Amino acid sequence: MLAAVLLLPVRAQAMSARRAYVVDAVSGRVLFEKNPTERSLIASTTKIMTALIVCEQCNVLDRMRIPKEAVGIEGSSMYLKEGEVLTIQELLYGLMLSSGNDAAVALAIYCGGTVEGFAELMNDKARNLDLTGTHFENPNGLDSPGHYSTARDLGILAAYAMENPIFYKTVSAKTVKAGDRYLTNHNKLLWQVEGADGVKTGFTKAAGRILVSSATRNGRRIIAVTIDDPSDWQDHAAFLEEGFSRFTVQRLVNRGDRVGTLEVVGGQAGQVAVLAAADFDYAVASEERACLALPGPGFVYAPAVAGADAGYAYVLIGGKAVGKLPVVYGETIEQTVTEEKPFWKRLLHPKS
Repeated sequence: MLAAVLLLPVRAQAMSARRAYVVDAVSGRVLFEKNPTERSLIASTTKIMTALIVCEQCNVLDRMRIPKEAVGIEGSSMYLKEGEVLTIQELLYGLMLSSGNDAAVALAIYCGGTVEGFAELMNDKARNLDLTGTHFENPNGLDSPGHYSTARDLGILAAYAMENPIFYKTVSAKTVKAGDRYLTNHNKLLWQVEGADGVKTGFTKAAGRILVSSATRNGRRIIAVTIDDPSDWQDHAAFLEEGFSRFTVQRLVNRGDRVGTLEVVGGQAGQVAVLAAADFDYAVASEERACLALPGPGFVYAPAVAGADAGYAYVLIGGKAVGKLPVVYGETIEQTVTEEKPFWKRLLHPKS
């Protein structure tokens, strides 16, 4: 789907990020972006990918004995002890609520055999999701020149990950018990913004403050990403509130709607109706109006068969393509049949 960019009227003091990306996860509409494809360090927001792979590839009810390689890792920690036994789900809570770098290493070893092997799984997943500005070298986000992503890639990754029920359950939890530990989620938005349900904080001196957030209201989800943002909590609250209040997801086109006509060359009728072959929903502001455009030469050679593929139509808002949908012919237009004269009649009466 093609995505138009519309800047939200965010208050000046609520936009201090060097890079940002805000998207309606249901329709795919980009609501705000600033340097969205600029690569940067991403600190602990790396753990979104770590958790996703574990949720997809491991049984979170399994139990793991913590190896010495996962103990005493620098940075934020859930303070694992060598030899203690925790479930994979408990380690996921330590990873995403407490941002445990030690939990990241433990999960990487459990799922990938080694940290290096797990990094390969992370990069494979990044390629599968077409995260072209992303490369991973570790599961926790410790600074490394070859470890980076973009605001756009993090937004796409978060939107995908939030569809996984185990991932969602993990990042939306406010407080949990993991072994003998009581963990509290570092994501303040869970308490501050209606419908907030994820996703992950991150910080290193080199990367700055990084935040990926999610909120869901009435079945609609907005994902916001900021990188190197000293006012991230305020910025995200503003993004999410204005995204929900200004934009609503509407059915712009119903399957079967007439989207236009095409001229028919050599047909028994001069035109054929073209109908939408699918519904089209999109996030729009109250002042916006959508229109449809059929690309191509504007004609078709007969015959045209009802229900047959007629290509696609663009959905336009403000003159910009925001998506396209398949279209079909709405009726059958037969080819004009011309009666061919026998050879001897053409010789005797060439003009008749």
